[in-house]
Amino acid sequence: MEKNIQADIAIIGGGVGGCSAALAACSLGKKVYMTEEYDWIGGQLTSQAVPPDEHKWIEQFGCTRSYRKFRDQVRSYYHHNYLLSEYGRSAYYLNPGNGGVSRLCAEPRVMHAVLQQMLAPFINSGKLTVHTRCKITKAHTQGNKIQAVSVKHENGETLTVHAAYFLDATECGDVLPLAEVEYVTGAESRQETSEPHALEGPADPYDIQAFTYCFAMDYFEGENHVIDKPKDYEFWRTFQAPFWPNPQLNWVSPDPKTLEPTEETLFPGTDKYPLYVYRRIVDQANFTSGTYPSDISLVNWAQNDYFLGNIYDVPESLVEKHLHQAKQLSFSLLYWLQTEAPRPDGGVGYPGLRLRPDVVGTTDGMAQGPYIRESRRIKAEFTVLEQHVSAAIRDEQGAEEFPDSVGIGCYRIDLHPTMRGHNFLDISSVPFQIPLGSLIPKRVTNLLAACKNIGTTHITNGCYRLHPVEWNIGESAGYTAAFCLNQSMNPSEVRANAEKLKELQALLTANGIELAWPKIGAV
Repeated sequence: MEKNIQADIAIIGGGVGGCSAALAACSLGKKVYMTEEYDWIGGQLTSQAVPPDEHKWIEQFGCTRSYRKFRDQVRSYYHHNYLLSEYGRSAYYLNPGNGGVSRLCAEPRVMHAVLQQMLAPFINSGKLTVHTRCKITKAHTQGNKIQAVSVKHENGETLTVHAAYFLDATECGDVLPLAEVEYVTGAESRQETSEPHALEGPADPYDIQAFTYCFAMDYFEGENHVIDKPKDYEFWRTFQAPFWPNPQLNWVSPDPKTLEPTEETLFPGTDKYPLYVYRRIVDQANFTSGTYPSDISLVNWAQNDYFLGNIYDVPESLVEKHLHQAKQLSFSLLYWLQTEAPRPDGGVGYPGLRLRPDVVGTTDGMAQGPYIRESRRIKAEFTVLEQHVSAAIRDEQGAEEFPDSVGIGCYRIDLHPTMRGHNFLDISSVPFQIPLGSLIPKRVTNLLAACKNIGTTHITNGCYRLHPVEWNIGESAGYTAAFCLNQSMNPSEVRANAEKLKELQALLTANGIELAWPKIGAV
């Protein structure tokens, strides 16, 4: 039997942007419904098991107040619930894993617990309803408006959600095709965007960045935790992409910035970069002796980037195939590390590496969902181009200033290998703004993009897709939808009305969203 629910704002997707959107809309008294595909809300931070990629000023400025609160509460969670060592307690900015990728490398379960704490007051008061393990199956539209969406729980139960506003915060922009919202995928042509790094030939909707199944592991020298040989191991053991310097399972991979073959290693102690430390989420040194028998690291490396096929806008049989093969690649990487990876001492393999399913909340050991770098993107009222943010183009003057700014972000233009065989593109950008126009579809009047599905290009997606930027996008979308309800205006009307746009920006600023950067350099 189909159930119905009524909300002011329906958020489809409970990832980073979905959670921040819910916090914003609920804080303004709106009744919100949020659905999430996996067991855990939090997306990149939790179900995808990716520690936050952040800029170097994150502790002082350059993110929203609520994102800083989230980060502070993660640290507080460790201080209140864990047995920290004197070293850990004395750290002014505790980094539980001391990973190289972030100043806050923490366990996905802790990130999830903190997000639940932040949302709890709204859930318990009835303002927010969250349904996990649900996927959107249908959108009900009339003219240029979405009337309702249907979502299906994995147990087969179907729910139809009616709302005044809808926010697409799904990892792949799943609302867009169902609601017939105009969107783009893949890479634009240079003729279309004039971007220096766009395709010279025609646009290619399947030229999409790799996705990755991350996993957690710890290590015990002298022990044997070797997994069963993966079914596709022999394939991945010998697979070499035409643009790759050697087989995929290898310590040598292209340097993302120079594309020169670069050799890495597993542990510290040599002159090569130790990948175990790269996304380490537990550093034993931060905890009292015996709390953790080993450091724990998350594996999201070049070696387990999957670029043999996309998982949206293709038949379901191909979706299942590519998801399966991507998991097989990650399992194969682990098996290679355990059995064949060359060691600095001249031996091979680290059989003491142990897969940690409990860390990611699954039975097979892979993250609950793949790490999606590139989504469907709305055809927006305004599209951010390379020319707006590239350091090579705008270094002296800073990024393009957008009069409709609803937030800021900062990250290099970082593209991973694509489904069409293009290698890394990693170039410097300047700290940038998030224009409201990039959240607004050209036609549909009551939908906002709330994560990495905003109006960017294949190129600029590379710097707008990271955790604090997605949080800001979602939070601003939540506030904007609530503001529009209060004003009886749609987002496009607000953007076109200088007075109302100023009121919205004042609301954002009052709630801790920075709209502009101080004068700082490129990254």
